[in-house]
Amino acid sequence: MASFEVKNLCVIGAGNMGHQISISAVLAGYKVSCTDINPEILKKAESFADTYLPERVTKGKLTEDEAKAARARLSFTGDMTEAAKDADLVIEAAIEKLELKRKIFADLDKICPPHAILATNSSYIVSSKIADATSRPSKVCNMHFFNPALVMKLVEVVKGAHVSDDTVEIVMATCKKMGKIPVMLKKEIYGFLVNRIVSAIKNEALYIYDMGVANPEDIDTAVVNALGHPMGPFRLMDLTGIDLSYYISTERYQETGDPKFKPSPIIVEKFVKKEWGRKTGKGFYEYCK
Repeated sequence: MASFEVKNLCVIGAGNMGHQISISAVLAGYKVSCTDINPEILKKAESFADTYLPERVTKGKLTEDEAKAARARLSFTGDMTEAAKDADLVIEAAIEKLELKRKIFADLDKICPPHAILATNSSYIVSSKIADATSRPSKVCNMHFFNPALVMKLVEVVKGAHVSDDTVEIVMATCKKMGKIPVMLKKEIYGFLVNRIVSAIKNEALYIYDMGVANPEDIDTAVVNALGHPMGPFRLMDLTGIDLSYYISTERYQETGDPKFKPSPIIVEKFVKKEWGRKTGKGFYEYCK
C-alpha cells in the first residue's frame, strides 16, 4: 500500500506542457501551484487557464461550479519556494538541459517536505542523472506526459534502479486519478518507449528532407495517409517545439560524442532563426499566433 496520498502538487515550468499538466491536475481535484522564473510565461499560463476552463463550461464538459472550483485550486507564482513548500508531488517541466534540471532538483530537495516525490517530465533525460543531486534518490523518477497534456492520455513512468516501489505506486495512482493511462518501464532506457519509436521516424524524415528527396508537406502527407499517423513528423516537431528537438539532439551528442546524434542541419537553421513551430508562429509550417 502506498505510504501517502498526493493532495498538493507543484509544477515547475509554466510553458505549454507545464500549464496543461497543472490544469489536468486541478480538474482531477488536486491543489496545484505552478511556478516559472519568466513572468511573461506565467502571465500567458494564467490567461490560458482563465480562458480554457470557461470554454469547457460553454462546451458542456464542466459545470460552472466545477470550473470555478478547479480554478480556485490553481495558483501561479514566480516564487519556487512558495510553490513547492507544501507539495506532495513535484512535476518538473523545464527545458531539456541536464544541468538546469539538476539545479532545480537540488533546490527542491531543500524546499519540499521529506515525503515529497520529485518527478521530471523530461522526454529523454533519465532520472538517475538527476537523483543524486538530492538526498532522496528513491523518490526521484520520470513522469513523462505527452503534448498536448490536456488531451493525450499516456504517461510514461520509469522505474530506474534507484526508484522505490512506493514511489512508482504513488505516481501511477496519481496518473490514474488525473484520467491518464500510465505505462511503467521496468528499467531506464534513453527515449523511453514512445520517443524511441517516434525518433526513428523523425530522424529518417529529416534525413530525407536534408537529402532533397521530398519537402516536409509531402513527407507528412505520406506518413499520415500511408501509416495512419494523426500527424506527420514535421507537424509534430512544430507542435512540440523545434527548439526542443535541437536541445535533445545537442544534449545526446554532447553526452555520447557520436556524430549521428548531431542536430539535423534544418533543425539548427530553424533553431538559430527562432522558427520553433507553433509557439513562435513559424516552423516547418506557418501558424497564426
